[in-house]
Amino acid sequence: MTNIPFFPADVAPCLLDWYGQSGRDLPWRKTRDPYRIWLSEIMLQQTTVTAVIDYYHRFLTKIPTVETLAAVPLEDVIDLWAGLGYYSRARNLHAAAKLVVEQFGGCFPEDVETLQQLPGVGRSTAGAISALAFDRRAPILDGNVRRVLCRLFALQEPPRSTAAEKQLWQWSEQITPAENVHDYTQAIMDLGAMVCVPRKPLCDKCPLSELCQAHKFGLEQQLPLKQVAKQIPTRHEVVLLIDHRGRYLARRRLAEGFLGGMWEFPTVSLLEGEDPESKLCLLFSDFGLEGAAKQIGHSQHVYSHFRLKSEIYCKKIADLSHVAEGNNRWLPLAELKNIALHGAHKKVLIELQKSGV
Repeated sequence: MTNIPFFPADVAPCLLDWYGQSGRDLPWRKTRDPYRIWLSEIMLQQTTVTAVIDYYHRFLTKIPTVETLAAVPLEDVIDLWAGLGYYSRARNLHAAAKLVVEQFGGCFPEDVETLQQLPGVGRSTAGAISALAFDRRAPILDGNVRRVLCRLFALQEPPRSTAAEKQLWQWSEQITPAENVHDYTQAIMDLGAMVCVPRKPLCDKCPLSELCQAHKFGLEQQLPLKQVAKQIPTRHEVVLLIDHRGRYLARRRLAEGFLGGMWEFPTVSLLEGEDPESKLCLLFSDFGLEGAAKQIGHSQHVYSHFRLKSEIYCKKIADLSHVAEGNNRWLPLAELKNIALHGAHKKVLIELQKSGV
């Protein structure tokens, strides 16, 4: 283990003193209920606290217990999640609730190893649940904590590299105290969110400034080191907006698989070099349409492992009697803005509004 020029045991007392005066007042901090803590931790993955609070309250009003969550249809969970993004979290949430009820009798496991058996719960999330709900000593390494540790120890590695991952977990284990772990866990997360922020960290307000090696050597702005961006492939599609008097045909994707349970407009894949209008024939055939569609724009959206470019067409129809609707719904713009459209088709909706058709 890398030698460090301070005692790891000195970190927690400094953080706890600061947290007692400056910690955030958040709704999930007023409970030790593992269901509510787990829900907040999943919602907070890749999302800001400000964005989560209203969703957290609304979700608990509709689904107050893990037993309730396990019993409701996945589509209800997806709809409650609409607008929060990263919808795999909602699917994992539902699957994990079923597991808690079926295998653990509705009681969340307390230890990190067993918690990691739940879908969507990695090591850091498991550590947070174990520490916050059960006051067990468990290190965490979420995005905020990762940044704090990179600066505190002046890590000269990209923070997501294999070597950095191993080292950061070692340091997190070293500085996590045996007592007051509930408050300590919240304190180190708050430090990263409020003081040790990505840009222009507030070192003059940091309780760890005297220990921080990045601060000592003037490396606060350089650390953590940036990751090298990966090249991702591009996929293409044709999207058809079928307009009947201001209502548009939308369909829900199958619950299983990529973007499962989310809503989208009718679409067909487009290979590189293919003519988009030739693919419209397939969509026209699927829905029993005739005539031509108007191209209203294009958009692109980046998912985690590919970029999706959409060529967008609109077809106005006056008569529904010849349209093969299937299990789709006709929705006005106001409702389309509130359902769980996946990210690429949220941008399609923006193009529709811009076009004025």
